[in-house]
This record gives sequence, structure tokens and C-alpha cells, in this order.
Amino acid sequence: MNAGDRQRIELLVERILTLARAAGADAAEVGATEDAGRSVSVRMGDLETVEFNREKGFGIAVYFGGHKGSASTSDTSEDAIAATVEKACSIARFTQADPYHGLADADRMATEFPDLDLDHPWQLETEAARRLALRAEDEARGFDPRIVNSEGASVSTHQMISVYGNSHGFIGTQLATRHGLSCAVIARDDGAMERDHWFTVARRADDLEAPEVVGRTAARRALARLGAGPIPTGRHAVMFAPEVSGGLFGHLVAALSGGALYRRASFLLDGLGRQLLPRGIDVVERPHRPRGLSSAAFDAEGVATTAKAFVSDGVVASYVLGSYSARRLGLSSTGNAGGVHNLTVLGKRESVATLRERMGRGLLVTELMGQGINLVTGDYSRGASGFWIEDGDIAHAVAEVTIAGNLADMYGHVIGLGDDLDPRFNVQSGTVLIEAMMIAGV
Repeated sequence: MNAGDRQRIELLVERILTLARAAGADAAEVGATEDAGRSVSVRMGDLETVEFNREKGFGIAVYFGGHKGSASTSDTSEDAIAATVEKACSIARFTQADPYHGLADADRMATEFPDLDLDHPWQLETEAARRLALRAEDEARGFDPRIVNSEGASVSTHQMISVYGNSHGFIGTQLATRHGLSCAVIARDDGAMERDHWFTVARRADDLEAPEVVGRTAARRALARLGAGPIPTGRHAVMFAPEVSGGLFGHLVAALSGGALYRRASFLLDGLGRQLLPRGIDVVERPHRPRGLSSAAFDAEGVATTAKAFVSDGVVASYVLGSYSARRLGLSSTGNAGGVHNLTVLGKRESVATLRERMGRGLLVTELMGQGINLVTGDYSRGASGFWIEDGDIAHAVAEVTIAGNLADMYGHVIGLGDDLDPRFNVQSGTVLIEAMMIAGV
């Protein structure tokens, strides 16, 4: 993709907005995207799949007073554009009026577009991708004789152009790339078999972990899961590894989101100013982080994004709002239509070894299963696998136990943060140690 593609998509957005205005819409907004990429996978030393994709499409929302209609299509021909705009207008005429509908306020539109360093095309040919994937899989398969099978390794590269425009006259464009490499293998010992994987992802190919590192990590993780043993039922300390700890704070974002709040479906209703986490812990958004996987200069409504704290010194400082939910709550958009951007949990950090020593005895969770979260009450119950810790050291693997608690209580009893932030996720928190949760052992 190049400057010509960008201009073409921007002209498409302008064309759609013009048609909406001609149809009598008071306001309109359009999001258009085009994505191109390839993925190459191998398994057991052989090339398995080669996939090329190029997708494009747009969605439009039109407003007639408080009436809203929306439609989308992957066809960008002139006839399809006209038909989609007509459909959106037709739908609007049959919807119930809602006084909270409408574009975000014009004075909130982004006017500065810093270079976030997101676009790094990778000229990766199929044969080169195959060799990279094989290096990862070969490293994993040769790591230990107990690695007996492979689910394969894959390499992918994608480039996307996304353009958002509205009838305020705002047009915002973002070009971004996303590259990845993953490997999954199966270990066997004494008749037991376990699977695990590892992956790396980045905006720039040079920032990816080496294929050999990915393969070795996948093998080590699979081997570590062998020899799972029972653990006692009861209240024990629980440590969440970085690959799962971000989910804890993802639930926090969901509970602070406007949709849950105006529906009164959150345990954090009227939560502003509430002491939720221990003092010294902040949960901040940094949308302009260079090469961040969720960096953006504007949100899904064109509102300028800004660095902010959702939790400051353990106290809830901000909700997560787009313009619609903000109006429903009598507040202003926080620039989070479409979600948060590069959320990071800050506080005093310690090495994982130090956290284990302080933990003494308990469960290190490396995998979570099921969706047992009730945002209305905060009740939390999920299947978990990981490792049992005794005297600060790993005693044995643990498979398929249940951990339970209440999110408000869990947040309030965070007693340690690790220094092992995982850059692969939108929510980065490192290892999180919680003083106690209920564990149903086996």
C-alpha cells in the first residue's frame, strides 16, 4: 500500500459523506479500511498453508435528528456505495429517535496527528516466511526428546489503511502494520501429553523475537506443564502471569465503560473517587506510544486521544467513554470510542523471584478458561492452569482447577506487581500477586 491507496480511500470517504448529505442527512460518519497481508505456516517440517488476503470495505452511519441508520459493505463500486448510503438512510427513517445520538462534538476532533511510527511494511516472500517458520518449529522439536508432536509454526504480515471521516469536515487516516510469528508443540512423558505455544507480535519486523526464541519458549512451556499434581482446596495466594494478568485489568476497563454504566450493569456504578486498588498503583492510557500495538491519534469518532489515568494512586479517576455513553451519563467523551489504547499498570515493581518468595505458597496462573465474570456484581470464577508454589519455588504443574473471588476484593488485595511487562498486549501489567482467592483443587 502507498500514498495512492491512502488518497483513494480518503476520496471514497468524502464521496460517501457527500452522498449522505445529498440524501438529506443532518450528519454522517464513515469508517473505511483496506487490509492486505499474507500468512505462511509449516507443520512437522513441511509447508502447510500459504494465505494471501486483501480486504476492503466501509461502514456508514447517518443521522436525521435523533434517528440513526447504519449500513456497511465490502463492495466499493459506485453502485454499491449509492445503495449502501440509501439503505442507511432508509433504516434511519424507521428507527426510534434517541436524543443522545449524533457525532462527537466538533471541537473535540483531533487537529494534531503525531507520527506514531506504526507503518513498517515487511517485504516478505513466501519462501523466506517458510524458512522463518521452520526455524521456530525446528528449534522447538529439537529442544527435548519429550517434544513429540507439533501443531505448527506460522509467520504473518499485514498492512492496513483505516480512514474515518464525518460531516464536521474531519478526515483522519492511519497506516499501520502488524507482523507476527508463533509456534505450538506437544510434549509427552509417562503417558501424559501437554500442549503449549508462544508468539511474538510487533509493528516492525525487526522488533519480533527471533524464531529460535519463539520455538524454545514454546517447548519449555509445553514441557513445564507435564507432571501436573493435585493442590489443596482453600484460600491461597494467587499470582497471575503477564500473559493472563492483563485480563484482570481488561475487566476493570469493561466495568468502567460507559455502556455498562448507563445500563447500570457494572459493579463500579458511581465509582469515580472510589479507592479500588492499593495506593501507589496507577492504570494509565498512553495512546501516542511509538510503535504501540494500539496507538492512535484519534478514537473511532475522530476525538483526539490523550494520555490519562483511569486509576490514580489506587483511586478511580476516569470512566471509559465515547460520545453516546457520555451523553447518557451527563459527561464528556474521554476519547475512548472503540476502546482503550495501550493501557499500562504502574506501581512499585519487583522481580518475579521476589514475588514468589513473598508469596511463599500458592498458585501461579498461566492459563485461564471459561468466562465466569459477572460485571454487575464483580463475581469472578474461572478455570485455571499453572504451577503450585511451595517456599517460593515451583513444586509442580497444576491443571484445570477453579479460582474464584470478587473483582473489587481482588483489586483491593493486589500486594505485588512484577517487572516483567509483556509488550504483546493492549493491556500490560506484568505479573500480579493477589493476597488470597478461593481455589477448588483436585
